[in-house]
Amino acid sequence: MTIDNIDIDATLKDVERLMQEDEQISPALKSTMTVLVLVVKLLTNRLGLDSRNSSKPPSSDLNREKQKQAKKSGRKSGGQVGHIGTTLKQTQEPDEVKIIEIDRRTIPKGSYLETGFARRQVFDIDISRYVTEYQAQILVNKNTGKEYTATFPKDVTKAVQYGNKLKAHAVYMSQYQLIPYNRVQEFFADQLDIPLSEGSLHNFNKEAFTKLRPFETLSLNKLIQAPLLHVDETGINVNGKKYWLHCATNASWTHFFCA
Repeated sequence: MTIDNIDIDATLKDVERLMQEDEQISPALKSTMTVLVLVVKLLTNRLGLDSRNSSKPPSSDLNREKQKQAKKSGRKSGGQVGHIGTTLKQTQEPDEVKIIEIDRRTIPKGSYLETGFARRQVFDIDISRYVTEYQAQILVNKNTGKEYTATFPKDVTKAVQYGNKLKAHAVYMSQYQLIPYNRVQEFFADQLDIPLSEGSLHNFNKEAFTKLRPFETLSLNKLIQAPLLHVDETGINVNGKKYWLHCATNASWTHFFCA
């Protein structure tokens, strides 16, 4: 893209090349410059956006009339011809097996030989609370009276606490599925009989963010080095203000950030 006779793409490539070649640049400065280069790429790509390739509303799109005149695809709703569908397949390791015996009153009298079973499987989910209690053994020396207590696992630090699977599920619901905190709370209270506060949900997300920070840096570096990069953004609401949620991705890596 060229703006005011400046080749933006070529300029950014020169900046990236210089950062790679200059060994005196500190890692912190290099990371900062890398993010700035990515932001410039995203912002320049937005200059060519309209309501067809971004979240820009049609009412603000200068090409809206052209879009109205575009021909409809004519495709019917539902799966298209050639689309590969997804179907369930029987598993060799079911969680439970229920044997159904023939009611011999419904078949003619005689001597029968069992030759096997016809198999059908029902895939379902079991939503339930699962509580693990750790009981640390206590021993008292008969002679000295000194008491010894077994050591709890290092991540079991309180009399009552939330487990890692519960935390991961709460983070998945709020961050990936974008479900509001109060609805996540309702799910755990109604379906699992587990109370959760907004503060706890915030702490779960904060803990996940901290643990994923090295992965965020890795994914960003992988995308910067990739020969092909797809970028897009969509408008989001943050505390009543409009921001852009930017996305940079390829076949293997995806990076989101808000600006």
